[in-house]
Amino acid sequence: MSEENTPVDGAPHDGDDVDVEALTAEVQALREQMLRYAAEAENTKRRAEREMNDARAYAITKFARDLLGVADTFDRALASVPADVDGPMKNFVVGVEMTAKELLGAFEKNGLKKVAPARGEKFDPHKHQAMMEQPGEDVAPGGVIQTLQAGYELLGRLVRPAMVVVAAKGAATGPGPAGGTNPYGADGDGGDSGGAVDTRA
Repeated sequence: MSEENTPVDGAPHDGDDVDVEALTAEVQALREQMLRYAAEAENTKRRAEREMNDARAYAITKFARDLLGVADTFDRALASVPADVDGPMKNFVVGVEMTAKELLGAFEKNGLKKVAPARGEKFDPHKHQAMMEQPGEDVAPGGVIQTLQAGYELLGRLVRPAMVVVAAKGAATGPGPAGGTNPYGADGDGGDSGGAVDTRA
């Protein structure tokens, strides 16, 4: 027999039966295995990214929390500026505004974002802390009337809740009596201690 007619080892010889179903099943099994490996690799990548973010957040949380007092001081200072300020004092106010803006910019670059709900925004017990309830003529019950102190979250993790005034539920007759049912505490819809109403404020 000549070399060109000699069959290659492992290749089907003339007349051999090829099990197509077996080969198809093997290809399908290999494909499923490849997809599983790809999914596991993606899950590992996401888990590593999450752990890295958690480690970063843990490392700078205390430092970030210490700087919140500085941001609060800027907010209070700017809130107390008269509307008709003029002259040298106006330049001073502009400088304070620019410094506060730079501080917030540095916060955002490092994943620290301000939580300051707008008037009428729905109360979120995971991000807000209700300090009191008041009637809100133009705000739906359970909506934020005023933000008393901004909150902050670091890389999606709450560092400090925003302290807010919430529109009273039910009849708008003012804050509920002491000892009444707390709609934002553990007995209410919020179910989160961060949303408790503090009537001492």
